[in-house]
Amino acid sequence: MYSAYIFDFDYTLVNSEEGIAMCFDMLFADEGYAPVPRPEIYATIGMPMYEAMAKLTGEKNSERILELIHLYKIRYSDFYMVSNTHLYEDAKSTLQFLTEKGASCYIVSSKTRSRIQETIVKENLTAFIHGIIGVEDVQTPKPSPEGIKLLCRRYNIVPNACLYIGDSTIDAQTAVNSGIDFAAVTTGVTPATAFANFPHIKIMQHLQELTTLL
Repeated sequence: MYSAYIFDFDYTLVNSEEGIAMCFDMLFADEGYAPVPRPEIYATIGMPMYEAMAKLTGEKNSERILELIHLYKIRYSDFYMVSNTHLYEDAKSTLQFLTEKGASCYIVSSKTRSRIQETIVKENLTAFIHGIIGVEDVQTPKPSPEGIKLLCRRYNIVPNACLYIGDSTIDAQTAVNSGIDFAAVTTGVTPATAFANFPHIKIMQHLQELTTLL
């Protein structure tokens, strides 16, 4: 058993696709962009926001991309994201199980820490999440190892004692870059086959499979 379990957020602990897609839909309509099919939006979940916005809009101008990100937050995400973000059915029980076994659970995500914290409070997970590193805490987002390394320093975590759990190849590469073990979960849009070429200790269909690693 590991002493620390570090989770990605979107598509790993929660399904936020409805909230994310809704906010993008409204932004694109209000700012004069063509509608984007939902699967294309879902495929950007987990990317750094700058990269996702550039990909979905086709914008090349960095100032405009940053403006769109700001509008996305203040017009839409601040109002609609948390209410349209839903915890996976086995997430809370898995976190509780790991905590009761003496492990600590953390989140490292390309989402903002403040938005993650809102969901943690809404879903009554405060007792099971011991620390969060969001995109505002780092200079370079995943797959940079900066977030995980910051978490390890802040909470005195030994890298070989922790496991990173995520749903995307970005998460898998983050674990490689950070020098820590990785377990994939296929609750997002990335198929199990995509993880074959990345080091991993397990490819799971559901988070509760973590309890079998003890």
